[in-house]
Amino acid sequence: MIHELRIYHCMPGRLADLNNRFANITLKIWEKHGIRQVGFWTVLIGPSNHVLYYMLEWESLAERERKWNAFASDPEWINARAKTEEQGPLLHHLENYMLTPTAYSNIK
Repeated sequence: MIHELRIYHCMPGRLADLNNRFANITLKIWEKHGIRQVGFWTVLIGPSNHVLYYMLEWESLAERERKWNAFASDPEWINARAKTEEQGPLLHHLENYMLTPTAYSNIK
């Protein structure tokens, strides 16, 4: 199993808009493409409250490439993303990590 950690550093004041997009748009499109989320997190205590962390679960890098590319090129997603960014971008920048569990991890 491979886990993908994505860290979205939002533009100031746009975290609520990003959370709304995930809750009401993105997750439904992911479901259509078979993309599995592990969870989403925001910062309770830390250096920035403009950050959204989330993790996805993949069987392999090949599965990730196939499903993520299908999602990224989905016209429903492209249109929804453009509409939610009419007032400007939601993200300042993002980080992306592909993680593999250690031998002693509870998650395999």
